Amino acid sequence: MKKTLLTLFLSFGLLMPTAALAQAVKITPAEKKAAEAITAAQISNYLYFVASDAMGGRDTPSAGLDVTAEFLKMNLQRWGFKPAGDNGTYFQKIALRRDAVDPKGTSVTVGGQKFEYGEDLVRVSGNSTGTFNPKIVYAGNGWMIKSKNLNPYQGLDVKGKIIAVFGEGVIGGRNLVPLPAGVTQADLTGTRGTDWADAVTYARTNGAVGVMVLASKFLASNWDAITQNFGRTRLVVDKLAPAVNPQGEPAPTVFIASEKLSNAIFAGEKGNPLAGATESFDVSKDFSFSVATKADMAYTQNVVALWEGSDPKLKSEMVAIGAHYDHVGTNPNAPGDDKIWNGADDDGSGTVAVLSIAEALAKAKTRPKRSILFVWHCGEEKGLWGSDYFNKFPTVDIKNVIAQLNIDMIGRSLDPAKVIKCTPTVRRCNEELSKANEIYVIGKDMMSSTLGSIVDGTNKGYLNLEYNTRYDDPKDTNRFFFRSDHFNYAVNGIPITFWFDGVHEDYHQASDTPDKIDYAKMEKVTRTIFLTMWELTDLKERPKVDKQLPPELSQR
Repeated sequence: MKKTLLTLFLSFGLLMPTAALAQAVKITPAEKKAAEAITAAQISNYLYFVASDAMGGRDTPSAGLDVTAEFLKMNLQRWGFKPAGDNGTYFQKIALRRDAVDPKGTSVTVGGQKFEYGEDLVRVSGNSTGTFNPKIVYAGNGWMIKSKNLNPYQGLDVKGKIIAVFGEGVIGGRNLVPLPAGVTQADLTGTRGTDWADAVTYARTNGAVGVMVLASKFLASNWDAITQNFGRTRLVVDKLAPAVNPQGEPAPTVFIASEKLSNAIFAGEKGNPLAGATESFDVSKDFSFSVATKADMAYTQNVVALWEGSDPKLKSEMVAIGAHYDHVGTNPNAPGDDKIWNGADDDGSGTVAVLSIAEALAKAKTRPKRSILFVWHCGEEKGLWGSDYFNKFPTVDIKNVIAQLNIDMIGRSLDPAKVIKCTPTVRRCNEELSKANEIYVIGKDMMSSTLGSIVDGTNKGYLNLEYNTRYDDPKDTNRFFFRSDHFNYAVNGIPITFWFDGVHEDYHQASDTPDKIDYAKMEKVTRTIFLTMWELTDLKERPKVDKQLPPELSQR
């Protein structure tokens, strides 16, 4: 699961779904027998391989992720799955563009004083190279929101200039400035870029050459974390990263300025944001910045396979099931001896659950009526790369996908004797981890009453796990709906359901290892998802999308 870092750019609310009555689902003895092919021992064997040190934490891209992809392919091939990737293969190749900043050729000059890369500025995004001499405009928090009569750009011409905005407390992520006080996601109505815009969107649509985030006291005191998070190398999905703005010019460069650089820019001006100035104005000083980079390409892949249905008409439709098979890799600077983030629960558990479902399907005596699409997504930890790419450049007719079932972290259970409570100073806690017979289920009722009914009805007619829907609550500050691959299917109009065990003390730590997994729980949850998938494939009609995804859930 993609990690939320400190303060998030937007605070989205989830609308409470209308609860659908569980549809009575009759599970046949043959279906139960097929589900029983999924066992705790099988899951454990697969997970100890996928989450082993040999995979190096499965970063995107990495040799360990590629080996994991080959492992998935090997099994799919021997079980008789149809390749559904590119050109008759099991892989959907994804080109990644990587450019490394050359610190010696990257700097900023203000009033004749030179500021070095890393010490006083860090690039977040953008592909501009060369030397530029733009003017700077200060635009407060950078948010233009017509519904709230907010427009810090009133009277400012930003074309060809750098927009300076005041940062608050974000480290990591692309969106660096939170919503203004008193503004919620519900206020962002209409079209992004026209009716509302953050600073980067406004820069892109109005021809600014860059956005400079001015370091708050918090950012200044965490400068080491900033340089570590953004570093010198930027990796983006080539086909998803806009190279130019709507005017055909290079996409704006976004960078963070240190407190020292920020003060130098505003010294002697009519206002200094670091001293509390909030009004927008043009900065009079001359400003120059030089960016030098060296670009190359890297490649990664989604793993895609199809199990064809038995019904001559219905087999053209598909139930999609997926998980992300990447994690966050190896951190050589981590304290202690263990430098490998194995990602056993996140999302090794989902990866092998989907693999176990594929194996059980291959061993079943009969085939379901509809086809089943298996997608193991890469790059989820980088920003849902794989699922975004698959939905925008699908290798199958994605309009024929009737539902997507996402599995991301289903392997951990709360030990009542070892509860660690969350406090402002204790972030590695587990008090909200699901129990042994419980799993969080997100989004099942948000788009399709039929899907929600089948999800509930299958569970009640089988093992009757405790399905906890608390994270459908509009007050959920964790934003879990936005943090895994189902999101990109949902915004593509495909109803989704997401199974999730909850955050625990080993989340995104080197201690997320296979020995801590509750394999009995994984067996129960995976069998239940298998049968849910099967019941969806045998429906007479595809689940109707009878609820529109609320606007506040449609953009991350």
